[in-house]
Amino acid sequence: MENKSINMEINEKVLKPFSGMAMLLILILLVIASIAAEVWGIGTENVSVMIIAVLVFCVACLLFGGLKVINPNEALVLTIFGKYYGTIKSHGFFFVNPFVTGRNPVAEKQGGSEGLLEELADSNKKNKTKKATMSKKVSTKVLTFNNGTQKVNDAMGNPIIIGAIVVWKVANPTKAVFNVDDYFQYLSTQCDSTIRTIARLYPYDNMDEGDTDEKTLRGSSQEIAETMKGKLQERVEDAGLEVLEVRITHLSYAEEIAAAMLQRQQAAAVISARQKIVTGAVGMVKSALDQLGEEDIVVLDEERKAAMVSNLLVILCGNREAQPIVNSGTIY
Repeated sequence: MENKSINMEINEKVLKPFSGMAMLLILILLVIASIAAEVWGIGTENVSVMIIAVLVFCVACLLFGGLKVINPNEALVLTIFGKYYGTIKSHGFFFVNPFVTGRNPVAEKQGGSEGLLEELADSNKKNKTKKATMSKKVSTKVLTFNNGTQKVNDAMGNPIIIGAIVVWKVANPTKAVFNVDDYFQYLSTQCDSTIRTIARLYPYDNMDEGDTDEKTLRGSSQEIAETMKGKLQERVEDAGLEVLEVRITHLSYAEEIAAAMLQRQQAAAVISARQKIVTGAVGMVKSALDQLGEEDIVVLDEERKAAMVSNLLVILCGNREAQPIVNSGTIY
């Protein structure tokens, strides 16, 4: 039978627990009083006082389990007998129901990777023992997730390598604990899917030099990163996560087409350079002919002008330095 409670929405209940310091003082006084009563009961052989003192001492020891320390930028999601009890978001020293338990499935699943790693060293022993204690608290600090690199196809079908980092934090600890099994893994999976989906909508670069309004992964990385951020936020909203920023850290063609695309870029650069050279050479030739004609230095007919234009263009547009040849005769 399908469990329909999986999709049930759990409303976050923010607790305002009792001061832990005040409760600690009360418990210490109870312990001292119970010990004193026990000693007095033994001295007077009062059995009822001895029993009451033992019960008070046991209850005080049990209540010590309700003392909780919450550090800044941490939250504690509590359950009692399988039901949601509440969430402590403020930092400090508090007292709660001693029967409640903290929940952090990520720490439980990873064997306390979010917890503290304590090293217990014995001065008389050479070996050190490491003990991992699982932390039941959910960190609400701003974290950075490095998605690494992955191969996807752009809008033109070209394989590219793209990578991004995500700046995020847990905005709703209750959703992060109960709505997903592992919110770290959930964020990683959704990030991969989002990057693949968005990258397929845009080409890596403009193949047509005249189309400059089209967004590309290389030329419009900031705008595309904002699109990725919005799409990723929609996907992780149910997990209680808030995406603060998405930045593209790596973008390149895949190895199988990198050489061909490099040749294309080189060819485009050569053509652009040649166009500028030809444009400049034509202007220089025109200027030279105008100055020769205005100052009457030499009178050239159309055939000699054509020969001069040809020679000047060859010299100005050539890749090598010109080697002058002295002609003592005529061109006829």
